[in-house]
Formats: sequence, C-alpha cells, structure tokens
Amino acid sequence: MARSSKAPDFEQALTELETLTERLERGDLPLDEALKLFERGVALTRHCQRSLQAAQQKVEILLKRGGEPQAQAFEADEEGSAGNPDPQ
Repeated sequence: MARSSKAPDFEQALTELETLTERLERGDLPLDEALKLFERGVALTRHCQRSLQAAQQKVEILLKRGGEPQAQAFEADEEGSAGNPDPQ
C-alpha cells in the first residue's frame, strides 16, 4: 500500500476504509497483516472524523450568520483540521 506524505481527501479515505473493512471482514488474513490494516483503518477513521467536524463547523458558522457567507477567521489545529468547539 503506497502512502504519500499528503493526507488523503475525505472521499479517498472513506473508499480506502471501506476496502480495508471488506478485507478484514473476510477473516482470511494473517494476524500481523490484519493488525496493520486495522491500525490503518483507525487512522483513516480519525481523518474522516476530523474532516466531518471541520465541515460541520463551517456549516454552523454559515447558519449562525443567516446563510450569508462572511469572512471569518477559521483556526485549525496542528494537523490542519478544525478544533472541536463546545461539545453539545
């Protein structure tokens, strides 16, 4: 599995996660390979969750402003994704 230094976009990560899940669900992998795929799956899941949280924050900002786009500072954490505001 070739990995570039650039993080995959949401759709690529989700597609790879679905493929990994199918392979793991077959149950025919050696333990070491299954653990490596599981670890990759966890990383992809976290990436997707951060992407979804960032998108949700952007939507909430637009809705709070009545749907009118306005310039606003959008701070990202060190991984380039939005931080989690107030948990509800």
